[in-house]
Amino acid sequence: MASVIQMKERIASADAEELAKLEEECASDARKGVREALARARRRVAVAAREQERLSALYGFERELAQERGASVICGLDEVGRGAIAGPLAVGAVIFDPEKMMVERLDDSKKLSPSAREEVAVRIEESACAHGVFYVEPQLIDERGMAACLKMAFSGVLAQVEAQGVHPDIVLVDGNPLHFDEREVNVIKGDARCASIAAASVIAKVARDALMVEMDQLHPGYGFAFHKGYGSVSHIGAVRRLGLSTIHRKTFCTKL
Repeated sequence: MASVIQMKERIASADAEELAKLEEECASDARKGVREALARARRRVAVAAREQERLSALYGFERELAQERGASVICGLDEVGRGAIAGPLAVGAVIFDPEKMMVERLDDSKKLSPSAREEVAVRIEESACAHGVFYVEPQLIDERGMAACLKMAFSGVLAQVEAQGVHPDIVLVDGNPLHFDEREVNVIKGDARCASIAAASVIAKVARDALMVEMDQLHPGYGFAFHKGYGSVSHIGAVRRLGLSTIHRKTFCTKL
């Protein structure tokens, strides 16, 4: 009989199929270490199965949307920084390569930690046949308003991906209609339901956060590296002490 250590090593590396065989093999093994290892493995396999099911639903939902409209090339778009009082608006776009594997841990960017977002962003770019992030600067937001800038950003990032030689049949957008493209299909809470929209939210968030860290070096004292331009208590306090920087949206700061 294999030692407890040997059995624990086998169990720890087993996938679902291997674990089922080990369960049979160890049915009469009453050793505590083996029983505990099997219990841990069952939990691990169950978690992995639920995650696989979640990812399959994320990808499957958008494929069904596309099939209903006779489309095959899917582009997901999402914005980041809409409610910030400083820094740019950013819109991401992702077209996944259908030949690539699903992106592990892909989810709405708001549900991922900063480190997880960065890891997932790398996997997204490796799994995409086209992707991009388009920025609209604060001065333009002040001049034209958010509604016009959203249309500009969504159109701009779509042009970026098409310049990479990939032309989507359907453009999935999180939230309400923008009417910026005839291929536009709006999905409420799309960043939690569609893989490509979730991916767009992740790459836009990672790119914009990195930019705001750079802005923290150029405009010290505001804490841009921490709040990323959103109206936190510390950010508002810094504005009251230092005044507005050149990357603040003046029309968003009239009450400060």
